[in-house]
Amino acid sequence: MKSVKFVLSIGCLIFANAIQAQVAEIKSPDQKIQLQVHENNGKVSYDIHYAEAQFLEDSPLGLKTSLGDFSSQLKFISAEVNTIENSYDLDRAKVSHVDYKATELVSKFINEHQDTLFVYFRVSNRDVAYSYTLKSKAGRSNVKIFEEASGFNLPDYATTYITPQALPMTGWMETKPSYEEEYTLGEKLGEPSTYGVGYTFPALFKLGEKGWVLISETGVDGGYPGSRLSESTQDGVFTVEFPQEGENNSIGDAFAAMAMPAKTPWRTITLGESLKPIVESTVAFDLVEPKYKPTIDYKMGRAAWSWIVWQDNSINYDDQIKYIDMASSLGFEYVLIDNWWDNNIGHKRMEKLVKYARSKNVEVLLWYNSNGYWNEAPQTPQDKMNTSIARKKEMEWLQKIGVKGLKIDFFGGDKQTTMKLYEDILTDANDYGLGITFHGCTLPRGWQKMYPNYVTSEAVLASENLIFRQDALDKHALNSTILPFIRNAVGAMDFAPVFLNQKMSREQKNGTIRSTTDAFELATSVLYFSPIQHFGLTPNNLEEQPDHVLDFIKEVPTVWDETIYIGGEPEDYCALARRKGDRWYVAVSNATKEQRKIALELPMLAGKEVKHLYDNKDQTAGYKTSKIKSNGTLEIELLPEGGAVLYEL
Repeated sequence: MKSVKFVLSIGCLIFANAIQAQVAEIKSPDQKIQLQVHENNGKVSYDIHYAEAQFLEDSPLGLKTSLGDFSSQLKFISAEVNTIENSYDLDRAKVSHVDYKATELVSKFINEHQDTLFVYFRVSNRDVAYSYTLKSKAGRSNVKIFEEASGFNLPDYATTYITPQALPMTGWMETKPSYEEEYTLGEKLGEPSTYGVGYTFPALFKLGEKGWVLISETGVDGGYPGSRLSESTQDGVFTVEFPQEGENNSIGDAFAAMAMPAKTPWRTITLGESLKPIVESTVAFDLVEPKYKPTIDYKMGRAAWSWIVWQDNSINYDDQIKYIDMASSLGFEYVLIDNWWDNNIGHKRMEKLVKYARSKNVEVLLWYNSNGYWNEAPQTPQDKMNTSIARKKEMEWLQKIGVKGLKIDFFGGDKQTTMKLYEDILTDANDYGLGITFHGCTLPRGWQKMYPNYVTSEAVLASENLIFRQDALDKHALNSTILPFIRNAVGAMDFAPVFLNQKMSREQKNGTIRSTTDAFELATSVLYFSPIQHFGLTPNNLEEQPDHVLDFIKEVPTVWDETIYIGGEPEDYCALARRKGDRWYVAVSNATKEQRKIALELPMLAGKEVKHLYDNKDQTAGYKTSKIKSNGTLEIELLPEGGAVLYEL
């Protein structure tokens, strides 16, 4: 006779049975997302339905550890359901306040040695997340996690928008992997990745007409490696994989080593019928907590940056004066001074330069090489951020002369030891009141909430490639309809937008040639979110651009109180609305080579007049006032690779 135990908790019926495959089921607060947990012959799995359609098929769970195997021969013991409600504020994000509500399922399993695996699931109205906790019956104090069996089984018809993982010690001066590969565009499941080693987070999947799924992770700190997705099977199964052994010049282990009880980071799955829940998701922050308090009130804002267009030759005292003056005239908060400043300007003259910038109400950010000895990147300052002694000595000097933040580059790996370096840099920098931007780096995984002085990360094929490669500039408009729905949906992205030179060089006599419109470029300052936004402007733009363009640049925020998806999808168009205080900004970009009209639904602006920056026929940005209809609709016209910005008067 079957033995069935019924447990009633928070209105949810849970079934526990040694023979029956399904051991637990929970739903989102709005009842649209349904998650089931199964145990079959000692293996544990889950599946997800949204609005009765299956979004993830039976997907594996579990860990392989030094304590034992928690991916097979598991026995289900119990399940508990809780209601989670939490409100919190963010000061450097796409939203400023979050009211988080979710249903939590805690499932308990034991292995053959009677050690315990807890699987924690959280299901909100747009996200599913899970993590593991391990406990030892014998009271072991530490554990090594060698593999995760965690997986995601997409329906066979799903198509992909994902970036391949790079091989270790490849790319320029052996600085990869650094999350700077190109996205697949609607590729079928089962296709091999470019380098044969899987894909990076986040990963977007289109499920035909049913909807979209974005998979990522959050809560990774110095106690765990960053993970990636494996190659997919023909059946559409991706599993979680740890870093490659050769990353960071083979320094450190590729697995996780943890104290007991051990708790892993969260795997996150955001889903819905459209891209709205993905754009608006806060799951990366819902599941983590701040690690320490800020020592100062870190200020976000806009930054001038000479290197992006004028390149290495601009890193000299006189050119930096030009960029400080430009930043001051635009009301920018910062100027970023890039590599080789220690050689070309020097520490002594840097003190003078910082003092001059502050006299113009501009603060200074300085570039550093993360090395170390894990790649061949030669740029200096080097060997200043990789050890605690050198780091604290340098940061003490930086604080003394009034520098407010650092951009640190060339990390090249996701191992636990590298994640600890990120965390150690952030922790030390907070002691000296320094905000931190990372480049040539990993994906930020909840860091905007975890670390109060964390600012932003590159972790994307960013705007430097617009200067280096014509094909990257040719895909600039296309990528504006990809990045907001994938990379930028999970965390700050230092793409560095807004280029108004037609040729990407100092004199505009050579260099890559821009085909996007000026209104498109302005739109990217809203479409791309970064708490400090490094603009691709050059001093000549102040004379060349009309007042309505410069006025917008002077006013556009970099942190937001609210973000709303308006429309679009990859390879088509992107329309987002962001609010700062009482003022809404709407940005639209056109990925295609065709002129088009797009109907926008803007209920937040219904009946209002707005400033409208639009595409002139000569690709400059025009200005007019537009009236939003009382039903909240407006039709706009976009040139090929064009854009528009609407914002309240």
